[in-house]
Amino acid sequence: MSDLVFIAFATEEKAEEVRQKVLSLQRDYLIELGDAVVVVKNEKGQIKLNQLVNLTARGAMSGALWGTLIGAIFLMPLAGTALGAASGALGGQLSDSGINDNFMKDAASALQPGTAGLFLLVRKMTTDKVLADLKGVGGELLQTSFDETKEAALREALSAVQAEAEAAPAAAS
Repeated sequence: MSDLVFIAFATEEKAEEVRQKVLSLQRDYLIELGDAVVVVKNEKGQIKLNQLVNLTARGAMSGALWGTLIGAIFLMPLAGTALGAASGALGGQLSDSGINDNFMKDAASALQPGTAGLFLLVRKMTTDKVLADLKGVGGELLQTSFDETKEAALREALSAVQAEAEAAPAAAS
């Protein structure tokens, strides 16, 4: 069973930086993700999803290739390419996997304008090592399906940077 995590960040760059960090943890086999999506809420309140893989574009490319091949057989390669690209794009759009786009847009409405968030669909993870690597990245945990102990540990790891930043000025004075 997968767990869902939604973390809010002050900027899109910070959310993307944390996504890249989590993806590097996946390359080290410390976490297995089903999806990792950066969501941005612009100043006008519009929500944009930055998916890892654009399934519509991938489907269009694949469909265009197959359409060209089939069109060549029937001596109509341009028509085959156009039909293949259109059907591939439609198929790619309809075969969206991972976190439901409508759910992400609804959840992202909680973000402040001009901020971003990171959705992670976690299949498996080595909790202690992942949390140690995420310690101090910042962000605010908005939603999770973790149990209470994992959720508390994740909140603590994310907020570690804020606690350190607040303690530093106090020590300097």
